[in-house]
Amino acid sequence: MEGIMNNVRHWSRVLHRDLSYIFAGVLLVYAATGFMLNHKSDFNANYSIEQHRYTIENLPVEIDDDYAASLLERWGVRDNYTAWYDFDAESFKVFVRGGSTLLVNRNTGEAVYESVKKRPVLSSLNRLHYNPNRYWTIFSDIFLASLVIIVLSGLIMVKGKHGLWGRGGIELIVGIAIPIVFIFFL
Repeated sequence: MEGIMNNVRHWSRVLHRDLSYIFAGVLLVYAATGFMLNHKSDFNANYSIEQHRYTIENLPVEIDDDYAASLLERWGVRDNYTAWYDFDAESFKVFVRGGSTLLVNRNTGEAVYESVKKRPVLSSLNRLHYNPNRYWTIFSDIFLASLVIIVLSGLIMVKGKHGLWGRGGIELIVGIAIPIVFIFFL
């Protein structure tokens, strides 16, 4: 029996090591993007949003599409003009393809251009948490199975008082208890 367990431990170490190296990069990406998702109220990983304030002189009484589009020349996005509408009794809002907007106060000429730009790499990495397509779902299932193998192989690699039937078992119970405490008691 000891010979069989030594053989199991040997292959556990091999699987544990090789799968850990294969999926280490994926784990680092998931950890980084998971951190950004946890703190999305502090940092928008998907978009860079900037506000620019300025004053427009000599606003006409009547606004039309051509005039609204001309206000976007300053930002080099006139060709991306989509529409405008009366925001309220004092203001109108101009929309730009991609999410940017220009809000203009008719009485004072005060304008706020809100530039919205997609963060290409970070937003794409964040999408991985939402299974963007069938192939990523298949890969994620393989990744999940590999994580289970990494965990199980890690549990049986060490024997004795530091292994699963000693300190390792206590640490495993603590690890299982942490999410249960958060779900039911916090």
